[in-house]
Amino acid sequence: MKRFLLSIITFVSLSIVAGASGTEGIVPAPSKIEQAKGHFRVGGTAFKCDPALDPRVKKAVQQFALQISIASGKTCSVSFPLGLAAACNNENFKGVVLLVDNTLPAESYFLKVETGRVIVKASDCNGFLYAMQTIRQMLPDLIYTRKQDDNLKWVIPCCTIEDSPRFSYRGCHLDCSRHFWEVSDVKKYLDVMAMFKMNSFHWHLTDDQGWRIEIKAYPLLAQKGGFRSGTMIGHDENSDDNERYGGYYTQEQIKEVVDYAWSLGITVIPEIDLPGHMLAALSAYPWLGCTGGPYEVWHKWGVAEQVLCPGKESTFTFLETVLSEVADLFPGEYIHIGGDECPKNEWKNCPDCQALIANLGIKGDAHFSSEQYLQSYVTARMQKFLSGKGKKIIGWDEILEGNLEAGATVMSWRGTAGGQEAATKGFDAIMCPSSHCYLNFCQGEDADAEPIAFNSYLPIETVYSFDPLEGIPSEMQKHIIGVQCNMWSEYIDNSKLLEYMLLPRLLAIAEVQWCIPENRNWERFRQAVVGHEFSVLRNAGYTYSRVIEGIYGGQLFEQ
Repeated sequence: MKRFLLSIITFVSLSIVAGASGTEGIVPAPSKIEQAKGHFRVGGTAFKCDPALDPRVKKAVQQFALQISIASGKTCSVSFPLGLAAACNNENFKGVVLLVDNTLPAESYFLKVETGRVIVKASDCNGFLYAMQTIRQMLPDLIYTRKQDDNLKWVIPCCTIEDSPRFSYRGCHLDCSRHFWEVSDVKKYLDVMAMFKMNSFHWHLTDDQGWRIEIKAYPLLAQKGGFRSGTMIGHDENSDDNERYGGYYTQEQIKEVVDYAWSLGITVIPEIDLPGHMLAALSAYPWLGCTGGPYEVWHKWGVAEQVLCPGKESTFTFLETVLSEVADLFPGEYIHIGGDECPKNEWKNCPDCQALIANLGIKGDAHFSSEQYLQSYVTARMQKFLSGKGKKIIGWDEILEGNLEAGATVMSWRGTAGGQEAATKGFDAIMCPSSHCYLNFCQGEDADAEPIAFNSYLPIETVYSFDPLEGIPSEMQKHIIGVQCNMWSEYIDNSKLLEYMLLPRLLAIAEVQWCIPENRNWERFRQAVVGHEFSVLRNAGYTYSRVIEGIYGGQLFEQ
């Protein structure tokens, strides 16, 4: 009986979210909303834009106006009149008005909906893009399709919204090494990031199981390192399907993705993982290793013992050449150099590595081994080289082992301790602990009812509960610049499963990234997801988990 009553209460609550004011279902929740009476009709409205708008915003407005025209059956117009700000002082001025307001913080926006007009203000491209995402979420969900239904009420509720993100870095990661994703898959991944106001795409392009980026100076990296002759089956490390698998992105395709992300207000951060996780590169150019091989692109998951040999100067020539091409392809300020899970056994037995340690005067101590300090030397050289290219480095939290040069950013994945240590030492940090941010972990408590995944359980409730600043002294909190969710693809081999593992947990991460703690409420969020965002995702063409409703993945994929 209690379960029945709870279902009734939940149904009523979700009905309210789905149908009443149109603001309760917005994810991530805006910083401040003031409701007002009435609504604004968007069908056939005029969009009047400040001529000073970023070209990306102008294009986005034209696309949005076209979407509304198709959906409502009433044509919207777009214009860029001079003297727009002064004209808005006239109360009879109608339509949707977009005005540049340089007093607003970066990525913030102001949205005022009245019965006769909508005023949108922001200081930059992303602020305007996020305002339009908010307006889109207040419209009927059919707006996420290219279908028409003029019987729907194409209106948004009167309200005033003042909105700003909590963190400047709001990231989402995708591993393309274990399994390769077509450009179309990557673009769809970027689309859903943009829907929920994320601004950084961490593109994991190289690892032991495949090299996915064309490097002109070293063509075998992609041509040979981009393919493996088999893959382990399920969780059995001793199994192998003996099927050739792989792929890589040409530099033109890389540029296509970077440009597409830029149009959405997303910066792409490439990762070239070094000096470990390099078996695919070693298979293409064996002289990069300590032993000279033979090497083969790895068939199984985990961490390969074979790593780059820093004892040979030719290794640094290789790295600088590769990173130079990478820097030219990605205009963002960051390049991720990995630095995680680098076994040191080969270095201990390598005459070249031991000679370099001696020549540099590296000594182990109570905190770190000489080989760990050797990795710090590799990190510092790459950081200095990339600095000359106008780039900053990000590395996994292992880069804190040894000596880390000022200016590096730490990505804390082994819990939050790495981020806390980095912030305390004055380094910027991005929080992505596996305990809360690894979306390749199983979503449901009953793993047998879910698609195969890592043997770890991460429900959406746990993701949503994450407090990135916990344990960080108040004076150091400024160094926690953001939060990221990570999607490792060992057990994810098709696009539908990729979306399923991502959604709706991505929405929980989005609220952690965007909302101050006072604006986060699990029950409100849960109702918004089930009562509104599931319909949004469905209309936008995404597959998503329904574990939050008690429906497991096996059931979903059988339908």
